[in-house]
Amino acid sequence: MTYQNDIGRLSDLIGSKNGTWDGIDAESVSRMRLQNRFQTGLDIARYTAKIMRADMAAYDADAANYTQSLGCWHGFIAQQKMISIKKHFGTTDRRYLYLSGWMVAALRSEFGPLPDQSMHEKTSVPALIEELYTFLRQADARELGMMFRDIDAARDSGNQLEEQRLLHAVENYQTHVVPVIADIDAGFGNAEATYLLARKMIEAGACALQIENQVSDEKQCGHQDGKVTVPHEDFLAKVRACRYAFLELGVEDGIIVTRTDSLGAGLTKQIAISHTPGDLGDQYNAFLDCEEITPENATNGDVIINRDGKMMRPKRLPSNLYQFRPGTGEDRCVLDSITSLQNGADLLWIETEKPHIEQIAGMVDRIREVVPNAKLVYNNSPSFNWTLNFRQQVFDAWSTEGKDVSAYDRARLMSVDYDTTELGKVADEQIRTFQSESAKRAGIFHHLITLPTYHTAALSTDNLAREYFGEAGMLGYVLGVQRQEIRQGIACVKHQNMSGSDIGDDHKEYFAGEAALKAGGAHNTMNQFAA
Repeated sequence: MTYQNDIGRLSDLIGSKNGTWDGIDAESVSRMRLQNRFQTGLDIARYTAKIMRADMAAYDADAANYTQSLGCWHGFIAQQKMISIKKHFGTTDRRYLYLSGWMVAALRSEFGPLPDQSMHEKTSVPALIEELYTFLRQADARELGMMFRDIDAARDSGNQLEEQRLLHAVENYQTHVVPVIADIDAGFGNAEATYLLARKMIEAGACALQIENQVSDEKQCGHQDGKVTVPHEDFLAKVRACRYAFLELGVEDGIIVTRTDSLGAGLTKQIAISHTPGDLGDQYNAFLDCEEITPENATNGDVIINRDGKMMRPKRLPSNLYQFRPGTGEDRCVLDSITSLQNGADLLWIETEKPHIEQIAGMVDRIREVVPNAKLVYNNSPSFNWTLNFRQQVFDAWSTEGKDVSAYDRARLMSVDYDTTELGKVADEQIRTFQSESAKRAGIFHHLITLPTYHTAALSTDNLAREYFGEAGMLGYVLGVQRQEIRQGIACVKHQNMSGSDIGDDHKEYFAGEAALKAGGAHNTMNQFAA
């Protein structure tokens, strides 16, 4: 229903109450409704799932239509990100949010900072999803509130053309609410635990859940050592648990992103169950590092598998874990990915140790031989040294081509000395185009940075502390922060407005009319930023 039609319907409703509702203004109610478009997290999940499905179809038609997101660890960070995107690009199209389990563990746990090992409270994940959308909905309310004030000003001045322009803008308003891809880690327990958490995350607004094939109680960060994977059937039970949660809650377009850590995971906790040769369990076990067993070398407690008619003993470590054969990581990633897509996954995530397009594309090409429309979510991780990786890639390519690289020392390519060299510039250009090129070559539908705002918060705080507590004093804040906010048009320079003060004033006027005691009067110091 349009804004003005809604006003008419509300006017009729108010008029039907025999004067008892005459203190209610129909247009004010309609404004409040528009400012609170999404009533529940499920409304958000259904709305954003449709957006993501449409974006996936658009990517299938043209790989230039890849999507992006930045990781957010607080609602304010998400809000400012989307306000900035609307300011700079005019639309939020194909731009999402990412909720990183790493940042929840490091920044949002009541235990204090924790490593990315699923030790944080799992309830903190749906709580953060709800917080992200609370702040995005407030961004809508704030922006629409300013538009409503401009409509009133245009009416007061008799500027009908401006009033109609603003009414049209309200009718076609684009919300700050966008899809969130939310990290459910390895499921925080068994399949039932995964289902219960998935349901909470969806109810909070998540339209896309990302789940990884590690053992829940041995979970490690994807870019650290010691990762332990589970057999496919164990993982698929959790994938199905997520789908059941989506369907139970009526989010039929919900997205499941299955992440494989097999490239860097050389261990498993379990031997897979195999019923027939060549089945999924047999394929998983085929990667185990084994030795032939004889009566002479057998010991109590040995696990034995039949491999090509021979009795083989998987190598078991002192930790009681089994190890895979070295060099099998890519093959396991391909099997993981195909299996996931054939059993309900919508998107893949292959965790790699470096950002290398051909490495990713080599695996995707093999996956697409079986599932032609396979698509990836890819972690453009801050755990990679992007500068060093790409300079080394350029150095190695030039060396292979026979180009003279004697001016460069491969061991110290990170040095500032190489910033303005030809190699440095070529590497930077490859970093700049990494997302667009890998979207075309490697099937990457969605590019995200997991921990960007963790690093930006640390960097900006360091810069401010250096200046403010040094000789610059207050000028350190004014030059580095406030003056930049003013000149770059950063909305939160008017922090009272950003926190909802003007929305509160509007409501006071709705409720109390001329008797309202409002904060935004002549003595509000925010007026100093009006220009």
